[in-house]
Amino acid sequence: MIEDLFQIEKYAYRDSILHRLDARVKIIVAFAAIIAMVSIPYSAMVFTIGAIFLLFALALWALSRLSPLIYVKRLFVLIPLWGIVILFQIFFKNKYYTEYHSVLALPFGINIYAESIEFAFILFVKFVITISFIIVLSSTTKVQDLLDGARRLGLPAEFALALGMMARYLFVFGYMYRKIRQTLETRCFDPFDRKLPYRYRIRLLGYTIGTMFIRSFEQGERVYTSMLCRGYGKNSHLFIEKKKLNRSEWAFLASSMVFIVTMPVAVWMYRFSFF
Repeated sequence: MIEDLFQIEKYAYRDSILHRLDARVKIIVAFAAIIAMVSIPYSAMVFTIGAIFLLFALALWALSRLSPLIYVKRLFVLIPLWGIVILFQIFFKNKYYTEYHSVLALPFGINIYAESIEFAFILFVKFVITISFIIVLSSTTKVQDLLDGARRLGLPAEFALALGMMARYLFVFGYMYRKIRQTLETRCFDPFDRKLPYRYRIRLLGYTIGTMFIRSFEQGERVYTSMLCRGYGKNSHLFIEKKKLNRSEWAFLASSMVFIVTMPVAVWMYRFSFF
């Protein structure tokens, strides 16, 4: 898992129409789609709007000229993280329904309700759509470009600095892990080797994790001292060059925003015109 960290920006260095777009445009479009999807009421309307937004996200992915397998892999890596939370919704009542109909009775007084199943599916659709736009944004934009774009959009310098340091230290942590792992392999240590005593393996892994955190702390102190020596202080800010959007970027941004705003409204008006 940590080895995959070094490939996190591998696809952001590709070249396509979406890769060449200004980071501000992609950030605004992604956040607008996420806010629009989250703000939709918990009703069956979510499925229709979710399908439309998913097609929009897939169209953006097609513009990136990246393999669909990359999108699927990244999506399925994140699904188990929230899938359990969504799955447990079928056992509970929520405030969005007034009547509940049990479809299955389990031991210990546990019931599965039809309305709770529908609510879980609605949550799942919202989750997939929001994560899809995040995947499109992160797969086509470099981390530094994201930070620069966020700063041009008004993100406070303190937040940008903290996020930048965090992104850089992920790679530092990964390099330290790689060095320690290679050191252990040269000493023929395998944590999954059942021939070794269980307590010995746990103790050595504990030492390894502790060493990684100590080295990370020491590296952070050295970097901070170097920053102070170069004039960094509480009143210092990174210089961000002003950059204007060209016509094609303005056109893409405007058309995307119109689509994101009008589609939910159109679906809502169409749905309630028949009821």
